[in-house]
Amino acid sequence: MTSTLLRWLAIAGIIFLQTPISVANQVTDVPVSVEQWDFFEIKLTGPATGNPFTEVSLSAQFVQGDRKLDVPGFYDGDGIYRIRFMPDTIGEWQYETHSNRVELQGRHAAILVKPARAGNHGPVSVRNTFHFAYADGTPYRQIGTTSYSWLHHNQALEEQTLKTLATSPFNKLRMVVFPMQQNNPDLYPFAGRPPLAWDLSRFNPAFFRHIETGIDQLRTLGIEADIILFHPYDKGHFGFDRMPASVDDRYLRYVVARLSAYRNVWWSMANEFDFMTAKTTADWDRYFHIVQQSDPYQHLRSIHNGLQLYNQTQPWVTHASIQSGAVAEDARRAVILRDVYRKPVVLDEVKYEGNMQQRWGHLTPEAMLLRFWQATIAGTYAGHSDTYLDPEDGLPWLDKGGVFRGQSVPRIAFLRSVLATAPAEGLDPIDEGASLPFVGKRGSYYLTYFGRATPLNWKFLLYQSGLREGMRCKVEIIDTWNMTIHPVDEYFELKKQDDDSFIDKHGRSIALPGKPYVALRITVLTTQQQ
Repeated sequence: MTSTLLRWLAIAGIIFLQTPISVANQVTDVPVSVEQWDFFEIKLTGPATGNPFTEVSLSAQFVQGDRKLDVPGFYDGDGIYRIRFMPDTIGEWQYETHSNRVELQGRHAAILVKPARAGNHGPVSVRNTFHFAYADGTPYRQIGTTSYSWLHHNQALEEQTLKTLATSPFNKLRMVVFPMQQNNPDLYPFAGRPPLAWDLSRFNPAFFRHIETGIDQLRTLGIEADIILFHPYDKGHFGFDRMPASVDDRYLRYVVARLSAYRNVWWSMANEFDFMTAKTTADWDRYFHIVQQSDPYQHLRSIHNGLQLYNQTQPWVTHASIQSGAVAEDARRAVILRDVYRKPVVLDEVKYEGNMQQRWGHLTPEAMLLRFWQATIAGTYAGHSDTYLDPEDGLPWLDKGGVFRGQSVPRIAFLRSVLATAPAEGLDPIDEGASLPFVGKRGSYYLTYFGRATPLNWKFLLYQSGLREGMRCKVEIIDTWNMTIHPVDEYFELKKQDDDSFIDKHGRSIALPGKPYVALRITVLTTQQQ
């Protein structure tokens, strides 16, 4: 079966979703077996009286050799407590629980971690300063989309969203925890009644179970869940955007305890954080620290801006999540962000393809695609969403999921296929004096993009170091809109000029189709190929 078919069968329930290995209140000498980077859960029965969310502490220490990992637990309602562990190394681990309640204290056992199966690459982290990779070393090339409230509508729509994602190019989905003002979900994060009659001292475990089911479904599809912890789109309707600091902090610790064992989790402190005017920079710094200190696995952490940028150079920010249509239109601007932040730059919001009246929601499909390619040529990454309004309910993919209505998605899939054969280390800017911005790997791989320009030819000219006279190059013309790759029939042999640039030995130019959205890929042949 094809990978796409397998992904859809998983959604349909024909192939079961991964389920956690779970143990109850017991002590055993027989290790439980679990897969590396998978999901192990300790389930315990404890006190249900009083307020277990605030009165009971629970954690476990997992030990392998000299290594010790402290993992927080959480209350899941009805007297059930859970501790979730994502083992990142194979072999035997020992654990023991710690609690201020005798029923939960001192439970201990062993687990045996086996190597990961095919398709399980582990969590994503930063690699080579500006890029990402899975824990097993497999390159991760971020191709993201956004559907904020896909889990705050209804089951039929959620299933349709997953079916759409299963055949899409996207390997990351940005999504909110708290519902938005316009949402009317069946479940809410706290005990009580909407819109404002909440008991903020008690979480609603059913709400969070629903969120984690969605994260698990994304994991089955190989999609990272970029979890937006706060957002300004409540506007006081539910009050989740203006809770007391103590509630914010308790909420963060609870979410991290519940979700951090899922290998596909990323943390985004907020969407458009600066529009949440009741919170200060010190608050956002504190949130980062809480998440960083509570997460045993150190998942990726970011914060998304509206008009004001957070200080992305802070060490607790793993990668820069940026909203900027202007930066995404100009590769050289995006390169500046890379140089300033010295970490991966993800242009998560570059405006969206759609037919909304708002300036940020009416990009043409060509403009959406252009931003993805400009981000690529800068050595950065871009994000998509679809804002065509559903004629039935007036809501776009950006809010509710469902289906894509735009034309950019298959062309973004084509870009992903181009990136799949790019250097594993990642694409970095290498335009040392060239008239065009090049990205790639010096001495072996060069990619450039003409954007809206429509040249009829390009004189072969490279300035980059790592080249030598006599090297031969293969040139391909990529039509990014029509999704074709046309190899130039002849190879180009390098000749060095006095300024250390390289031209073709015969002074040839490359004939171009004279239309927009064309890229060039230049591959230096190996000694064997030459």
